[in-house]
Amino acid sequence: MESGLTSIIRQGHPDFLDLPWNVPLAQWDDVTERQIRVRRGLSRHVVRMVQYDGRVYALKETEQRPAEQEYSMLRRLEDERLPAVRAVGVVTGRRTDEGEPLGAMLITRFLDFALPYQYLFRTTSTAELRERLLDSAVVLLARLHLEGFFWGDISLANVLFRRDAGAMMAYLVDAETAEWHATMSDQRRLYDLDLARENIAGGLLDAIEGGFLEPTIDPIDVIDDLQARYDWLWAELTAEEEVDASNRDRISQRIERLNAMGFDVEDLAVVQSADGSRLRIRPMVVEEGHAHLRLRRLTGLEVQENQARTLLAALDAYGVYLEREAGKPLPEAIKAYRWLSERYEPVMEAIPDRYRSRLDGAQLVYEFLNHRFAKSRDRGREVENPEAMVTFISEVLEHLPDEKTLIDEEGANEAHDALLGSDGHRSGRSDR
Repeated sequence: MESGLTSIIRQGHPDFLDLPWNVPLAQWDDVTERQIRVRRGLSRHVVRMVQYDGRVYALKETEQRPAEQEYSMLRRLEDERLPAVRAVGVVTGRRTDEGEPLGAMLITRFLDFALPYQYLFRTTSTAELRERLLDSAVVLLARLHLEGFFWGDISLANVLFRRDAGAMMAYLVDAETAEWHATMSDQRRLYDLDLARENIAGGLLDAIEGGFLEPTIDPIDVIDDLQARYDWLWAELTAEEEVDASNRDRISQRIERLNAMGFDVEDLAVVQSADGSRLRIRPMVVEEGHAHLRLRRLTGLEVQENQARTLLAALDAYGVYLEREAGKPLPEAIKAYRWLSERYEPVMEAIPDRYRSRLDGAQLVYEFLNHRFAKSRDRGREVENPEAMVTFISEVLEHLPDEKTLIDEEGANEAHDALLGSDGHRSGRSDR
């Protein structure tokens, strides 16, 4: 007996039963009103976006085994708290009305405020973009490698970016070729990096050919820069360091450097030489997120790492003010509660609803703090929040694009898809 349509959907999401599962995904444009056009990167598979109550989901048509494997891999990435899109479900057993089999469907939650690289290429200066995107991609790859995750297909198209205070944070989108290993050998890790170099260089060439990136950009120079940044970060995260036993400060300095980069250190492996004169230290880095974990513990806010650093600085500064006003030290929990209720939440409440989808909440507050600081500097006095909010709305929010879900109103997807051949690969180059 042939099996019928089977769907595995996580709780907290729609059942998706109203979608036309009997129609090939490429033909959905005219058969469901739920489909929306979202700017996205290139894909080897047919991908469509649907919307339920303001939530956007990505649907990718593929074969059953790869769909189930990628669903499992994305679930594990979520369990390990690594930055990736969230797996929602898998649909198998699809058939047309004539009984012809159709591919399986992987469903993921589209990342709110996620920006594809093509959008960033058009809206950000080349020099600034290069540094911010390279750093975010390097941090993502290093985090995955620390956990034994072999990606096998890192490319610009397989990464989404979110604004993170003055930086970017990269999120994995496609885990179809990924593998998880108990230990990541240097050979496998460097092979993954070689694949990244090849794919990113190809993506940059495609962007130049498509007119999305300045032709003065040298892809080889960019990927050499990426490799140098990765090598430096990996050494900082994992290298053993030998120090004089009398210079214990070097240990705390190593931890502080890692914390400053956003990585938390659970333990240090310390080995003393036979004569006791030297120490060999190696940090046990558990995850990126030193700042956002502290902010979440204090306030319950779930934000990205650089956003957390900015908000913690504001929290700590307000704590100093509260202690000076009280004339005595205050518990950290009290200071955090007062900052949340007296500073953060009033700012969010003062932002009109029509601007809430321009940026995510923490990024809005970050932009507001920068604006207030600039106004205070220009006016030579402390500008309070209500006064700064007036000009923040008129001078900043009015001019920001809505980035919660970038609707493809200009046919950008078709322009990007034109770079692919009929076999789904980049024109002129093979795609791994």
